[in-house]
Amino acid sequence: MINVTVSVDSDHRYHGISFLGHAGYADDHQDGQELVCAAVSALTLNMANSVEHFTEDQFEADEDEQSGMFRFRFTGTISPEAALLMNSLVLGLEDIEETYGEPYIKIRFEEV
Repeated sequence: MINVTVSVDSDHRYHGISFLGHAGYADDHQDGQELVCAAVSALTLNMANSVEHFTEDQFEADEDEQSGMFRFRFTGTISPEAALLMNSLVLGLEDIEETYGEPYIKIRFEEV
């Protein structure tokens, strides 16, 4: 399962996101797992690349493909453009969770 933790402040602004795990493994294939993994990866990488290319916002990101870990955290002020990109990412992930749910993806929000 992909465990997603969204860091949000008391004003409901997103400050970062982290992922851990995989939607499933090839030797334990279930319908939907490859689709979920591909969709989550595409949305996430597109958000990170878009923040880097279309904004001046500073952030830290790291990943470990083996464990399915990806962390993205803003390190300074978040521009309206970057906030929109994060809002779009979370909306897409929530749609995936609503459609496929467990055992593929679980989203939780953590106040920072």
